[in-house]
Amino acid sequence: MTGSRVWQVGAAILASVFVSPETAQAQPVIAAGSGDTAWILTATALVLLMTLPGLALFYGGLVRSKNVLSVMTHCVAIACLASVVWLLGGYSLSFSGLNPWIGDLAKFGLISVPRTAVVGTIPESVFFAFQMAFAIITPALIIGAYVERIRFGAVLLFSGLWLIVVYAPVCHWVWGGGWLMSMHVMDYAGGLVVHATAGVSALVLAWQIGPRSGYPRELSPPHNPGMTMMGAGLLWVGWYGFNGGSALAANADAGAALLATHLSASSAGLVWALIEWRKFGRVSMVGLVTGVVAGLATVTPASGFISPLSGAVLGAVGSLVCYYAVELVRHGLKIDDSLDVFAVHGIGGIVGTLLVAVLAHPALGGIGYAAGVQVGDQILTQTAGVISVCIWSGVASLGLVWIVRRTVGLRVSDEVAEDGLDMAVHGEKAYRSFN
Repeated sequence: MTGSRVWQVGAAILASVFVSPETAQAQPVIAAGSGDTAWILTATALVLLMTLPGLALFYGGLVRSKNVLSVMTHCVAIACLASVVWLLGGYSLSFSGLNPWIGDLAKFGLISVPRTAVVGTIPESVFFAFQMAFAIITPALIIGAYVERIRFGAVLLFSGLWLIVVYAPVCHWVWGGGWLMSMHVMDYAGGLVVHATAGVSALVLAWQIGPRSGYPRELSPPHNPGMTMMGAGLLWVGWYGFNGGSALAANADAGAALLATHLSASSAGLVWALIEWRKFGRVSMVGLVTGVVAGLATVTPASGFISPLSGAVLGAVGSLVCYYAVELVRHGLKIDDSLDVFAVHGIGGIVGTLLVAVLAHPALGGIGYAAGVQVGDQILTQTAGVISVCIWSGVASLGLVWIVRRTVGLRVSDEVAEDGLDMAVHGEKAYRSFN
């Protein structure tokens, strides 16, 4: 294979910019793509399942019982908000125009996009929906950094602005014909676009909002590890659509991505469990599923480019690195990134983005590189992608925090935090006593 599906799709998107509405209407969705369309429709549902209810359950089980509904409310609200933002500008800024830095508004509201328009072999409406599911889960990942102490208005304002200022530009750079795509950066399903952006932004936001009261010594343990396990299971299944769907076709690339994804999650869970066993003499449910998620995040940028064996290796390495990144953030940096968004998603995505440059080599069962690109060149490209995306995500997020703090406010009062966000902010309780 001489090139990646990502680059092919990017070329198709660029070409679609020059197609007039009249020409696009005359361009039917080819019959050969019907299976592709069915698969991406399914993958879209799987990716949405990752946020609702997957991430909501995963995060909800990790917080105290008096805050579980607030986490779930944040997930639902961001899903609604991100969908509208994606329609009104996020998609167009990500996937239209020829500017290397940011798209234009030619596809605002999809008004200029006819129903028969295609991207590759699937309708553009399906491509829009699939990418919308990505735009939903990415800011939702950041929720884990600020649980139990953020104002609801701050969640909405920060997330909406973040999609336009951080997510859309990076998505354009990597997948929409931007400067990193022209350099042939390899990011199959979002190591940079999703995990690096969300992870770095989460770290900045956690630093700026400050720690929870009693951090780190007096915090309660996760109130419902079983709920967290159910959420992790839904994330694992949903990730089949996340990575497998990024082939944008029902083909061998989708199958390879799915297989590498599963094996990475499996090896990562085992490595995390082994570390806990050696360190504490037991394996926890929360630790096991955290390792699984670390493996899923790590394999995301590489999944369609590497062999199944490389997927297992990548998961093991990612789990090991993410475990010690958790220790570094908590005890070294002393930042209350409450549910380890940066250490698991950010570091995992970065590790996978860097290692794909080696693991994609044909000698290791990978698909190889773009024409004229050698492994050393690819390492430099991947490094440039990581550095640029992390810097932009961090600086832009710092600016957005400044705006949020001076408009709707960032942090709830100590009294509200003590009472719990469920009742104090939303007027509801997750659990009621009938005694």
